[in-house]
Amino acid sequence: MSDAVQSGDLNEIDKRLLFWASFLSLTAAGFGFAFRVAMGGVYGAEFDLTNHQIGQVFGATLWPIAITMIGFSLVVDRTGYKWPMYVAFVLQAVSGIGTFLATGYGELYFAALCAGLAHGIVEAVINPICAAVYPKEKTKWLTLLHASWPAGLVVGTLLIIGANAVVADLSWNIHALWIVLPAAAYAFMYARCKFPVDERVQAGVPYIEMLRQVGFLSAFLASFMVIYEIGNQVDLLTDWTKPERWFRTSLILGFAVGACFGLAVQSIGKPLFFLMCLLMIPVATAELGTDAWIKKLMEPVLEGNALNPALALVFSAAIMLFFRVFAGNILKLFSPPTLLCISGVFSAVGLWWLSSATGTAIFIAFVLYALGQTYYWPCVLGFTSERYPQGGALTLNTVSAIGLLSVGIIGNQLLAVAFDKSIYGKVEQEAPTLAEAAGREKFFLGSEYVTILPKLKDSYIAGLADATERQRVEEVYLKADKKAGRDVLSYAVRFPTILVVVFGLIALYFRSKGGYKPIELTKT
Repeated sequence: MSDAVQSGDLNEIDKRLLFWASFLSLTAAGFGFAFRVAMGGVYGAEFDLTNHQIGQVFGATLWPIAITMIGFSLVVDRTGYKWPMYVAFVLQAVSGIGTFLATGYGELYFAALCAGLAHGIVEAVINPICAAVYPKEKTKWLTLLHASWPAGLVVGTLLIIGANAVVADLSWNIHALWIVLPAAAYAFMYARCKFPVDERVQAGVPYIEMLRQVGFLSAFLASFMVIYEIGNQVDLLTDWTKPERWFRTSLILGFAVGACFGLAVQSIGKPLFFLMCLLMIPVATAELGTDAWIKKLMEPVLEGNALNPALALVFSAAIMLFFRVFAGNILKLFSPPTLLCISGVFSAVGLWWLSSATGTAIFIAFVLYALGQTYYWPCVLGFTSERYPQGGALTLNTVSAIGLLSVGIIGNQLLAVAFDKSIYGKVEQEAPTLAEAAGREKFFLGSEYVTILPKLKDSYIAGLADATERQRVEEVYLKADKKAGRDVLSYAVRFPTILVVVFGLIALYFRSKGGYKPIELTKT
């Protein structure tokens, strides 16, 4: 890394160019997310995908992030930050073009996988860069940086809606190409950037100390999730069949990997850091998992309001964008744990209210939900960077990777399975013959559930001789599908409720110790 510089060597122009190039890289990831939220139902219907399959495609944009995010965190001190970002650009371009050319589930999944791998590289680079460039105001600048995510959601969704309004019958796959625009822009900007070395490297903290911050505990959690999902995907995409109790097997294998890592670095890891990693599961589900389904969740809520449900994501992201931009003033009033606790309250109340709201109350409840999720991700990153700076890029990116990994393999699919369960339950009550003909057993996280398969449902309905009965059964299914959105909103309340309790206890813990204080590294 002969071209590496210290953060103090950068002037304000260098810092701003680096910041805005990083901003655009995460904006590009937001474009891809917005596309799959807005178009998931469209390509799902064209390719006859179940809700679970749509969730798996979406999950492929999230769970691979852990691989590249953690992997690159271990090597960016040696490779530098510039070239990994060009790899991310290539992968994001491939994801857009690959989705554009997709003809079925396999191609959609591969393109989503490229998007996930690229996202991981982006996060592995931009988070430690931001912490290194602004060491005195980490949470503030990390929150500003992550305003790029809602910016990508807002602009990406509006481009889709606007293009559809201007060009009649525009194919869904055209919209997959929007991601190339911000990707090309940041690739061009990075060519002129000076990249500082990590804060840990500047302070002279040994590499082994970075590994010890993670230790056995967090290595076990990350390894278990990666192994579990890789097994699921290999089973799905190849002839290999995973063991019957794959969840338990993955836990054992993850424990073994974590134990080896812990013994190698001679550390169990930081318990509070491990707790933050665990909390990223409900954090990610409350934010990204719900956002992934927000269009379909809001369809029954907005029925009769003549509004495109995709605008729900725009509205939510716009609120998030606004308040993240002004995070500096809010963080003067609250520490990160306290703000995370308050955010959980807003999210829980908003989701619970949305599950039954009508009229104007819908929009009030939605504002509460959007406010709640605004500070989740950047505050967790800020907390990790401020309390565990010795962990450098690894701790900062591990906690984020586990969150993104968990929503891909757990949170997003939990909501998808809840959808399928709700639909089947309603259909079983009102059209039991349809439930018997089209229902099939599925397994997720070691538990069994029954889902209605679209192809079998369509075949059964088409085969009904009586037109009146055919119409009745079809209406039963459509009604069950709409009702499922309300049911899942209510189901999702449990995730922010967990955050309220645990982050509240963490805030009280720091208060008992004299207040929350960031740890600053000094050169050794």
